[in-house]
Amino acid sequence: MTHRAGSLTVLVALLGLWPVAAAAQAPSAAPPAAPRDSRWAIVVSGASGGPEYAAQLAAWRQGIQTALTTRFGFADGQIVQLVDETARSAGTPATAENVRKAFATLRGQVGKDDLVLVVLLGHGTFDGQAAKFNLVGPDLTAADWGAMLGALPGRQVVVNTTEASAPFLDALAARGRVVITATETAAQRYATVFPEYFVKALGDVQSDLDKNGRTSIWELFASSSTAVARHYSERAQLTTERAMLSDTGDKAGVQATVTTGPIGTMARSFYLDRDVASESTDPAVRVLIERRRALESEAEAHIQKKPGTDPAAWATEFERLMIELARVSREIRQRS
Repeated sequence: MTHRAGSLTVLVALLGLWPVAAAAQAPSAAPPAAPRDSRWAIVVSGASGGPEYAAQLAAWRQGIQTALTTRFGFADGQIVQLVDETARSAGTPATAENVRKAFATLRGQVGKDDLVLVVLLGHGTFDGQAAKFNLVGPDLTAADWGAMLGALPGRQVVVNTTEASAPFLDALAARGRVVITATETAAQRYATVFPEYFVKALGDVQSDLDKNGRTSIWELFASSSTAVARHYSERAQLTTERAMLSDTGDKAGVQATVTTGPIGTMARSFYLDRDVASESTDPAVRVLIERRRALESEAEAHIQKKPGTDPAAWATEFERLMIELARVSREIRQRS
């Protein structure tokens, strides 16, 4: 039954469930106003450590900006970039103070159903007690980032692409938040290639693995992880990094090769693309969308109940929810 539920999780992903919610638009005789963009991104490019890596950071920042605006249709004004010490003329420096200011500003703009993508580029350290993301000047610890994210509304996706990033999974894992780290353990302290392949996945339509016309966070994670594994294999090198993901509050997380179980279900439902159906003024579609949201809430609550629940009973209820979500989402697509 467990494998059956896991297969249904994949089925749900293939059916394109749980897309990013956008603000409802009331019917009007006048031409409808452009919908408020419910997607935000903060890209923090920390201390570079040298001109060669600074050039790489600049290329990654540009790659992310281009992918978000061109492929996924993000508004330029809703992408915040903080830059390393070599790029002060190109943007706001990535200092601890400026990071805190950016999060404080977003708190007044982000809605509870909005999607917030946070990407950390640069270097990370772990001294045996605290993991840090290296900034221009004093660093911020994983606990510091957790406090800022905890005060921020919205559905959050945090991608720490640095070496020694694994402790961030433990510190940031929370219900309603997807956390991705480039490394499996804090001992993986070599510079990572994960950011290179994550940025490529953002810009490549081939990362839409199920070919449903939208790209989920899980698909980006899986595409990047596969490319990292291939990178080391083709060079006959020892793999010094393995990316991890958690989206249930579980501090352990999973690798992209794990396709069963509750972890990954929410990541498969978080999309960077705008959900056109949720902007529909058709009353029937609006009713279906509300039903879908209710089922999403039920599913999230059910995932949290898995520990301590009879496995067979848990899997049966999970299956029921997944099938009903599939049915409702299919009807939304047919009417949109």
